[in-house]
Amino acid sequence: MKKILLVCIMIMLMLTSACGNVEMTSSPPTSSEPEKDESIIPENTSEYCTVERINLDSETEKYFYGTWKVEKLLGFANSWNDASEYPTGQKFIGDELIIKKDFFSSKGLKNYKKYQYELKNPLYEITATCYNSTSFYRLYKIDIPDLNENDVVKVIDISDPSTNMHIPVSLGFFLVNNDRLILISEATIFELKKITD
Repeated sequence: MKKILLVCIMIMLMLTSACGNVEMTSSPPTSSEPEKDESIIPENTSEYCTVERINLDSETEKYFYGTWKVEKLLGFANSWNDASEYPTGQKFIGDELIIKKDFFSSKGLKNYKKYQYELKNPLYEITATCYNSTSFYRLYKIDIPDLNENDVVKVIDISDPSTNMHIPVSLGFFLVNNDRLILISEATIFELKKITD
């Protein structure tokens, strides 16, 4: 028994000393390794959107305020396809929204009574900013056609200042690079075109 114990101790000592002598080596970079091409690395690499309520900045206000016409149907959110209600967007195409600093009206969306709002001195806020299409999709699960990898998408919320309640129900706005406005109604996506400032 003593011999077995002595053999075990010797093996443990040999293993311990062998582990202590392990040397970590790494090969220095060689000149044959390709250099990274900085031009192909995306500019906006933020993995997640910034989610916080902030006031519109002046550049966003300049583009966002105006009278908008629903120009075309872009598609449907992945979570819910409402093609039965809006197969070609016929109930929204051509309708108008008024978005001014001191006035908001969705009464131009004529076919839907629940969207008939007029609001004096509305509260406009950016509720999320996504710095690339991947982070936008991760948060909203919506594919916006022609959204490029480095596009910045601001989600704009409109509220009644007296109640802080989001108005109108089931409408949302995505501002892409301060030069494209997207309307989402339920799970249907429309492109808006500015007709007046």
